[in-house]
Amino acid sequence: MPLRTTRRNLLKFTGAGGLLAVAGSSAQSVEARVRLGPARSFSFDALREHARTLASKPYAAPVISDAKLLYSIDFDAIQKIRFRPEDALWKDAPFPVQLFHPHRFAQKPVRIYLVDAGQAREVPFSTDLFEYGDPALARRLAHHRGFAGFRVMDPAPAKTDWLAFQGASYFRSCGPSGQYGMSARGIAVDTAMPQPEEFPDFTAFYIERPVGDSVTLYALLDGPSLSGAYRFVCRRGDPVVTEVHAELFMRRDIGRLGVAPLTSMFWYGENNRQRAVDWRPEIHDSDGLAVWTGAGERLWRVLENPPVVKTSSFVDHNPRGFGLSQRDRNFDHYQDDGAFYNLRPSVWVEPLGAWGGGAVQLVEIPTDDEIHDNIVAYWTPRQPVRAGTRWTFDYRLYWGNDEPFVPPVGRVRDTWKGRPGMAGLSASQVAALPPGIKFVIDFSGGPLAAIEQRYDLDAVVTASRGRIDDRHVLKVVGTDRWRASFDLYTDDASANDPIELRCYVRLGERVLTETWLYQYIAARSC
Repeated sequence: MPLRTTRRNLLKFTGAGGLLAVAGSSAQSVEARVRLGPARSFSFDALREHARTLASKPYAAPVISDAKLLYSIDFDAIQKIRFRPEDALWKDAPFPVQLFHPHRFAQKPVRIYLVDAGQAREVPFSTDLFEYGDPALARRLAHHRGFAGFRVMDPAPAKTDWLAFQGASYFRSCGPSGQYGMSARGIAVDTAMPQPEEFPDFTAFYIERPVGDSVTLYALLDGPSLSGAYRFVCRRGDPVVTEVHAELFMRRDIGRLGVAPLTSMFWYGENNRQRAVDWRPEIHDSDGLAVWTGAGERLWRVLENPPVVKTSSFVDHNPRGFGLSQRDRNFDHYQDDGAFYNLRPSVWVEPLGAWGGGAVQLVEIPTDDEIHDNIVAYWTPRQPVRAGTRWTFDYRLYWGNDEPFVPPVGRVRDTWKGRPGMAGLSASQVAALPPGIKFVIDFSGGPLAAIEQRYDLDAVVTASRGRIDDRHVLKVVGTDRWRASFDLYTDDASANDPIELRCYVRLGERVLTETWLYQYIAARSC
């Protein structure tokens, strides 16, 4: 996985760029600075055929001109380069578009086209579109080709953006909170496989004039194993919705194809507080994976920072949705007034149409800092992905403060773990206990909200191994939360093997909550 430093630095770069514009009468402004390419017929059908043709040929890696020079443009250097706001793409439209200058973390050339009335014209790179703190750098880049991507701005006079495409096939939205966090990707190839992961690139974007509350754009994807054509319809609202249509053509067999991949960060939270070497109580972009299965079950898998790479598969047929969520919105739990983790958007994937058999997969990668992406979630089809085949996927991404389809059952709010047994045991009594751990899970919402304190709710707990003891469900006095707790006792001989845990709350035969999932490794201290 690429360093999260890259993604976070790219995000910071959005505040130091230049703008380019062409829209109706403002086209002359662009022509004054740079000559647009000739008008060429454009359609999604033509883009799809181009991707199909690319896939029928050997992969040609992009040529990076001025590679050494671009590598010298680090975070400090890019802060001294800014876009000229008077030259915004579609400047007179609801959402102007800014272009990213290439730099160390995004060197591969990206071609940008403007689409109007079925015609596309390329916007060539020009140093005239940027202001440079170092004039010598501008002179040395005079013949460079290609941008690093683009971002879509809020209407003037706001100077903020709400959507950005930059780096490989990564893109992101700040959602309604205005705070960027996790990212999406066009596709994932061989994530957490024995061979290195492949990162295909969006090599060209075709952007239509933004209209109303949305912007429509198209993208060409290319990589060693596949090529593809994408259409994105992105709507500014609460939540931000990105509707994706992807048609993919395989150059070669792929061991693991990740569809609608989401990339996030989880360092530590209340469930693994022993990792909290920083003064802040919690640091994460997301705290759980939510899944709505094809059969209608709602799952909540708590995220972990494991000692080794872990891949969890949730086998399903025609899933209704999944997403990486930041459910904890309490600033006091983070105390971060710079990164504002409490404002990071959750992202939900809603499949459109039948995706058939496969699995939602969650990849958790060890990390010792917040600068690394270490969480990935995606759908992987059960059917083998063979060279020469074509795959089509349609889905919506919701970037918001909550999951868009709230289940009619109680949801997990917090997870804690600690030593087993009753509170107040002496050190000798604790030492006499067998190896184990206590889990405490808070649920709220759904039918739980209407239930007064009673003592016949049951926590249904299963473990892939070990012994469950001391199960309780009680309402937390003075709150709307119900707390389930149980002790798990394990065998030291298999302490390094993960234990899969499931828990939900019921009243009689009535299920009151979603299913809490956790992968526990006994060798990791609490």
